[in-house]
Amino acid sequence: METKLIEAVPVRHWGRWVSAVVVGLLAVGLAYQVIVNPNFHWDVVAANLLAPDICQAVGFTLALTVGAMVLGVLLAVTMAVMRRSENPVLRGVATFYIWFFRGTPIYTQLIFWGLMGTLWPTMTFGIPFTSIEFFTVTPGNMFGGLNATMFFYAVVGLGVNEGAYLAEIVRSGLNSVDAGQEEAAKALGMSSGQVLRRVVLPQAMRVIVPPTGNETISMLKTTSLVTAVPLTLELTATTSAKGSSSFLPVPFLLVAAVWYLVITSILMVGQYYLEKYYGRGANRDAGKVGRRASAKAKVSRQAAITASGTTTDDPFIEYTP
Repeated sequence: METKLIEAVPVRHWGRWVSAVVVGLLAVGLAYQVIVNPNFHWDVVAANLLAPDICQAVGFTLALTVGAMVLGVLLAVTMAVMRRSENPVLRGVATFYIWFFRGTPIYTQLIFWGLMGTLWPTMTFGIPFTSIEFFTVTPGNMFGGLNATMFFYAVVGLGVNEGAYLAEIVRSGLNSVDAGQEEAAKALGMSSGQVLRRVVLPQAMRVIVPPTGNETISMLKTTSLVTAVPLTLELTATTSAKGSSSFLPVPFLLVAAVWYLVITSILMVGQYYLEKYYGRGANRDAGKVGRRASAKAKVSRQAAITASGTTTDDPFIEYTP
């Protein structure tokens, strides 16, 4: 008796096809309306997308994002370690920092940073409650120019606020590492710093990187709030000013949106490879294949077994000893 493979017919998902067609038509119709609508002024968008002042604003936005995230990560790691410390003073300071900067709006914080020169006309650094002074600075004109000084305060304001949020992300990542590994590393003679750098932090990065990537993308868009400092050199402020002066706000908002989408796409690609790097060896999807490929492999395997002649033609035959 010749064995034949079953010619299975896939289930027809008519509802899925109809919904895909409807959604596709709606999406194409919406895109067509946006493209052909003359009120969007796509010619103005194309003419200003690579304008020198726009490119300069993109550079300032990227500098604000990178500077704030670097400061935020440094503060986050420090505060997360302090919160895990057995020293009550360090733990209390870290808790207060996180509580304060997470509990107040970022816009309000940036306004305070912009008023730093008003609150403290001069700042002297030295040993508290003594006459020993190291140096004195003028917060309102720290770097010799208003834009440079406001840029510094914008980076500090964004970074300090971001550090409070990232501190909880870092702390959750550190807590995700099994305590036994830390104890084993200490048993091998490692110091606390070595355990953190070589054992705990590399494993915690798999948990820390994905939300940190989201925070980076969020920071890119939060830079639009630095007008509160005030700093008007970043992308949203520049495009808004050009839109107001030309009485064409929509095309310049589209210019800003295009640049934000481009930068966000690049950051998402970087986040993907960073996650892949720190998740190597723990990626549960590495051995997965598609459903069609899996079904095809099963059919091929069954055909090979059948062709080998090592199995009986009747799968229901009974052998009675």
